[in-house]
Amino acid sequence: MEQVGFLILGIAAGILSGLFGIGGGIVLVPSLVVLFGLDILNANATSLAAMLLPVGVLGVWSYYKAGLINVKESLWIALGLFIGSFGGGEIAVHISESLLSKLYAAILIYIAVSYFDIPSYFKKKKNKKVSTTPYVQHSIWVFVVVGIAAGVFAGLFGKGGGIIIVPVLIGIFHYDAKAAAATSLAALQLPVGLPSVIIYANNGHLNLLNASFIALGILAGAFFGSKLGVRLPSALFKKIYAVFLLTVAVYMVYKYI
Repeated sequence: MEQVGFLILGIAAGILSGLFGIGGGIVLVPSLVVLFGLDILNANATSLAAMLLPVGVLGVWSYYKAGLINVKESLWIALGLFIGSFGGGEIAVHISESLLSKLYAAILIYIAVSYFDIPSYFKKKKNKKVSTTPYVQHSIWVFVVVGIAAGVFAGLFGKGGGIIIVPVLIGIFHYDAKAAAATSLAALQLPVGLPSVIIYANNGHLNLLNASFIALGILAGAFFGSKLGVRLPSALFKKIYAVFLLTVAVYMVYKYI
């Protein structure tokens, strides 16, 4: 019966993964701790293992057909994710769980607040003009570095790394919100979290059976999440994502700090 719970959790995580390009780990880790009684290191390991297989591939295909994925850049980000994952896993098994929780909540709050762009609400309103920022070609190493940073974060907190990738692609590289989520989700389909999973497993923090049921749920959920994401207006998409991050951050503060 518990495996059914893991399957349902995977479906919920998959919907969020497909919608926001985050890999699903952001909902997996807190849920595994609260609902299933796992400690944070076992929750991290289970979350990362569940996302090793290309469980979001159906969601990626939906975004790809909509022309929202930059395949080349997603591959370079994936390389960085793989490299960074090793460092994140090593750090996670050597620091306290309390510190892990505090760092995670602080980062989520920062990202969520920045997405709301609060200062813009106090500026004098002018006639709105539709403007677009032209795409600028960046060095491949820039995307590798983004991937490394996201990989360290993913290894530390059991996330896919998309929570770092998506804001960076939007804020620094001027990606459309949906294109950022799509490119991030594509980068996460390769087994980029494998180094962290191995480190967690070697330290006795992994249950492969539970991870398998979650992975099956993510596979189904990501497809429906991406379908919804393609249809949402970009501005609304960004606001919903910010609310989602802030909600999780407040939850982490309440539960773990």
